[in-house]
Amino acid sequence: MFDLGLAKLALIGVVALIVLGPQRLPRAARTVGTLLGRAQRYISDVKAEVSRELEVEELQKMQADLAHLVRQEEQAIYDAVTPSSPQNFRRPATSPKRSNWRIKQAVLPSWYKRAARKRAYLQSTAARMVRYKPKPANLPRSF
Repeated sequence: MFDLGLAKLALIGVVALIVLGPQRLPRAARTVGTLLGRAQRYISDVKAEVSRELEVEELQKMQADLAHLVRQEEQAIYDAVTPSSPQNFRRPATSPKRSNWRIKQAVLPSWYKRAARKRAYLQSTAARMVRYKPKPANLPRSF
């Protein structure tokens, strides 16, 4: 930035001492030091922000390139799978698969349901109460 050697700094100090005087020189030196520190912090913040912006632009460019490559590969796979008569072939819609509880329950074999104590068939509450009602104890009915 500036080419200041020791001799030039000494000359600036002597001129400042003559111009400002010994009473105001320390306060002026503190003020100049504070202003230089603020300027350095501001410059470093600006440099950091510029470098972050450059990194973001570079990452966005890489993302766009990667998305373009993925689209090309997807198209190549689609072209390889497409039958010879494309008018009868529809590209499947990409929708999220829904999990269906009934289908999952139907897939389980009955022996697993019995072992895991899963219900194999539906039963009403009244039927369940009759089925699991405790048996009466064999007590003599007459005294």
